[in-house]
Amino acid sequence: MKLESPQKEIYGKERFTALEAQRLAQEIAFGPIVFQISRLMVKFGIFQMLSDNRQGLTLDEIKEKSKLSKYAVQILLESSLTIGTVLLKEEKFFLAKAGWFLINDKMARVNMEFNHDVNYLGMFNLEEALLNGKPEGLKVFGSWPTIYEGLSSLPAQVQKSWFGFDHFYSDNSFEQALEIVFSKKPKTLLDVGGNTGRWATQCVHHDANVVVTIMDLPQQIGLMRNAVKGMDGEDRILGHGANLLDKNVPFPTGFDAIWMSQFLDCFSEEEVTSILTRAAKSMDGNATLYIMETFWDRQRFETASYCLAQTSVYFTALANGNSKMYYSEDMIRCINDAGLKVDKIYDNLGLGHSIVACKLK
Repeated sequence: MKLESPQKEIYGKERFTALEAQRLAQEIAFGPIVFQISRLMVKFGIFQMLSDNRQGLTLDEIKEKSKLSKYAVQILLESSLTIGTVLLKEEKFFLAKAGWFLINDKMARVNMEFNHDVNYLGMFNLEEALLNGKPEGLKVFGSWPTIYEGLSSLPAQVQKSWFGFDHFYSDNSFEQALEIVFSKKPKTLLDVGGNTGRWATQCVHHDANVVVTIMDLPQQIGLMRNAVKGMDGEDRILGHGANLLDKNVPFPTGFDAIWMSQFLDCFSEEEVTSILTRAAKSMDGNATLYIMETFWDRQRFETASYCLAQTSVYFTALANGNSKMYYSEDMIRCINDAGLKVDKIYDNLGLGHSIVACKLK
């Protein structure tokens, strides 16, 4: 595995002094507690109180405003003080920079909700998942082989956080992605793994002539139908139900463009190659296949690489047991093995997406 800048410089050398490394080791050891304390400081509104009261608040004032017991407030504040999300000066508590980001950085909020509602309980079974190659943590919600079969049956709050996470990252790249895809003026587009039709609706609003077909699991097509009902352009959004993991299921033909957004990270390398091979067989020489993914090694900022590497573990423990946020060279190898070639790569879209445009060899 090789890395380019800035990851090459960051991950190739020790980043911490001995004391910093010791502190990090303890933060890891107490990670679940740090997470839950910080989540509750958001939920109970204590971070927001401190943000709204720049002059600081005493413990008793926070108790009064939050309606929590003095004991609960003290537990929360003392933990947060040592975590570094609040400050204490002259018997008053103030919001620290990290606490500010937890309430003002939408990415942090989305990640926190996703990890609490979707991942937290299932991560207890991560060891089993790594050893067995199956999403052993998914059993906290049901007995499906992958989370995708059970997505429409997950508890409402879990669904909300799952879709919130998924849409937050993809939506921020849509505007740039539309310009790239529609620069070639496709009339027909196959949206593979199109979920609830979020990208498809963007396409039909962007171009009044394009017809989009969403290829996904039959139960997902049902969710999509409900999601796009009554929208402008609904009549130009079609559905094609299929189990993409079945190697015998072919792709429909006759499309100018094939779109896969945040889709291939849901599959193992073997499965990715199978899907791309079948996609290639459906293409002619003029068609372009677009893969939009967040590759952890192609990020401008190290924090993004960190978030993506941790998100990989969700796929291990809960989604399917065998996929991840891909290292770009692994994806390019799958593309080549499928009979395709990389035509162009567009980096730094939205919050860190790349689009790999592929053509037949």
